[in-house]
Amino acid sequence: MRICSFLPSATEIIADLGLVDSLVGVSEECRWPAEVVGKPVVTAARITPESMTSLEIDAAVRESIRDGRSLYAVDADLIDELAPDVIVTQDLCAVCAVSSGQLESACPVGAEIVSLDPRTLTAVADSVRTLATRLRVAVRGDEIATRMLEDVESVAVTVRGRPRRRVFFAEWIEPPFCAGHWLPEMIASAGGEDVLGLPGQPSRSTTWDAVLALEPELVVLGPCGFGAEEAFERAAGLRLPCPAVAVDGDAYFSRPAPRLAQGVQQLAHLFHPDRVPDPGLPAIAFHGRRAGGTL
Repeated sequence: MRICSFLPSATEIIADLGLVDSLVGVSEECRWPAEVVGKPVVTAARITPESMTSLEIDAAVRESIRDGRSLYAVDADLIDELAPDVIVTQDLCAVCAVSSGQLESACPVGAEIVSLDPRTLTAVADSVRTLATRLRVAVRGDEIATRMLEDVESVAVTVRGRPRRRVFFAEWIEPPFCAGHWLPEMIASAGGEDVLGLPGQPSRSTTWDAVLALEPELVVLGPCGFGAEEAFERAAGLRLPCPAVAVDGDAYFSRPAPRLAQGVQQLAHLFHPDRVPDPGLPAIAFHGRRAGGTL
């Protein structure tokens, strides 16, 4: 079977399923696991976020959506040459990856399109099972999905009954976006109380004044698409009255894949360090701009 993945989370799942060798094409943003780097790139963003400020990226995204233009370019000729049997994409977020509707002119005859659109942790696990079934490794998919949910529940049991820490998770920094879809569930499972995000609902923009009026005890900075170090740097202008920590939103929070379970453990450690061990994921703490501040 020949697979093209336009979705970083799907690429991770396909690798977990033991099918890396079946991946013949990936998106420019598919960088994990390391074995997928160097595979033919069939889709890439039309903007270069590395050279843009958070405000500039937000403006470019809003303009693209308003004008009905895709944020992604699809190499139809390369896809045709690669002749995939299955193309995996999504319809959940226009900012995250190519949608299935954008493939009408770039989908080889006979290729099956699988769209993964989970909005909750359970739906993420179900998407693993769905993809595994389509790729004929259903048993392996069920094992991965079950383990992910069991790992999340194990953390939830560990912190059950503990005082819940009030948290704002920033999926974007300027303007700030609250936690969306599965992230409020992750925060609750980790023993926190999300001051603004709603389970299963999209992330939405707000203001830092509105966030701080809710008096969070901790701000977690995990902007979609960026790791901890870049999140830390992009928060350079923030002056917050409460502790804050930058995390790897790209790897452990934004992508609907099994590594979300590790993100739950990291959150639980940040909220309840006396009960949950540090999983060793990237994190940079600061109060205002004081690196290494107490959480």
